[in-house]
Amino acid sequence: MTASHARMRSSRPGESRPGAGLGLALVSAASFGTSGSFARSLVSAGWSPVAAVTARVAVAAVLLAIPALVMMRGRWHTLRGNGALVVLYGLVAVAGGQVCFFNAIEHLAVGVALLLEYLGTVLVVAWMWLRHGQRPRSLTVVGSVIALVGLALVIDLTGDTRVDLVGVLWALGGAISGQQATEVPPIALTSGGMIVGAIALFGVGGLGALPMEVRFTAVELAGHQVSWLVPVIGLSLIAAAIAYVAGIAATRRLGPKLASFVGLTEVLFAVGFAWLFLGELPTGMQLAGGVLIIAGVALVRLDEGRPAELAELAVQPAA
Repeated sequence: MTASHARMRSSRPGESRPGAGLGLALVSAASFGTSGSFARSLVSAGWSPVAAVTARVAVAAVLLAIPALVMMRGRWHTLRGNGALVVLYGLVAVAGGQVCFFNAIEHLAVGVALLLEYLGTVLVVAWMWLRHGQRPRSLTVVGSVIALVGLALVIDLTGDTRVDLVGVLWALGGAISGQQATEVPPIALTSGGMIVGAIALFGVGGLGALPMEVRFTAVELAGHQVSWLVPVIGLSLIAAAIAYVAGIAATRRLGPKLASFVGLTEVLFAVGFAWLFLGELPTGMQLAGGVLIIAGVALVRLDEGRPAELAELAVQPAA
């Protein structure tokens, strides 16, 4: 969902508390890492991916509204020049990115879907090169090649494992959903994006453009039957509100670069939670490919020196 995704630019980069910052970054990564497992439990119980995303985004928007209003006191003028970017963020990164990730996990293992989304960093580099002529430096090229080799292993093109192409396309669609730096406080940007995303999702669902199916029945999670409210609360409170707030606080203390690297542990948490809650694990080949993808992305972020601009939202699947 995901990561993915909340490594946002700090409004007070001077703050430096590395110990607390590292803990907050890990809390953020772990929280984001739960999204795929919570979402899969809903989808497996008959919820459409769009309905699961809508529930997550709408409830999280309410939870984040109060701290967002507090942060915007005396700063409402920042919306005048950044309102369009907040709307774009809500439509693309929040609604679009998360719909792609939740659709991907309908077809792929949670860990595999999230690994594919992490290729967003490489895709941004390729886009900047092809569209704007910004030729990447040598370490970025090396990192991109390593990540693409990892992609081939994750998809397992030559092996017996067959990865659903539809899921791969959904995951790569989520990978291109990025964030834009603005002067709007990060929590306000997140809350505003959630509100825009929720309105858009309710709109497309109400018009029937995308299926909006819900099942108010028990769902299976960690081998137990639980109320559908459990994964909904998990998605909105843990995998959204707590994850974003912790990620923003971590960035203030660590800086965007270090926070972005710590955020890569989201994949490890996501795989662990998927094993714990869903009993699924990627194959050995896919895990090896995942290591290469993360290593390649780390090299790209290190070389480019601007991970905050290149980091993608986990929506997924953050993830």
